[in-house]
Amino acid sequence: MDGISLLNQLKKEKLVAVIRGDDEEQVEKIVEAVYAGGIHFMEITYTIPGAQQIISRLSEKYKNQPDIVIGAGTCLDMVTARSAILSGAQFVVSPHFDKEIMKLCNTYRIPCFPGAATVEDMVECLKYGAQVIKLFPGDLYGPKAIKSFKGPLPQADFMPTGGVSAGNIKEWLSNGAVAVGTGGSLTKGAKTGDYNVVKEEAEKLVSLVKEYENKS
Repeated sequence: MDGISLLNQLKKEKLVAVIRGDDEEQVEKIVEAVYAGGIHFMEITYTIPGAQQIISRLSEKYKNQPDIVIGAGTCLDMVTARSAILSGAQFVVSPHFDKEIMKLCNTYRIPCFPGAATVEDMVECLKYGAQVIKLFPGDLYGPKAIKSFKGPLPQADFMPTGGVSAGNIKEWLSNGAVAVGTGGSLTKGAKTGDYNVVKEEAEKLVSLVKEYENKS
């Protein structure tokens, strides 16, 4: 999937699963459960041991299923971002703004969602071509912050991450989020090995997005 198609699909589906785990086996089971629940964008974070190998394995596993999109999260520097891209990541997410990461992703034509929490950083993100800005940590600001940030920056698209759940996803979307990243509340079932709970939570989020779109 090319970058433009990926961004269009993201804005249509509005959900990114932020996936953390103890090891490759757990991560694969989480991905399977989330995918079965209807979420297609997977952000494999570099806080996971062996994240690069996991991204490579998942990219190979799902290469014939174009509706599943494997990306990399918590990319703190250009080296990490480059390793993710070379391992097959189709998008890159960082918790902060880093111009070198942005330049690298632009070179490879890979969508990059840099994190920002101030107008100054958001402007820098836009200068370097970020088409979606990760508002992080989202729970520190709350859904109404997006409407406030879009006052001076109406051209910016935001994807909040941190504190997004089934209980507040509609509020985030109604305040202007083009997508959301959700992790802890989505994958909590994995901590006890109950991946059906993960699947059910994914289904709930997908259903809530559809309800929001039908009413908006």
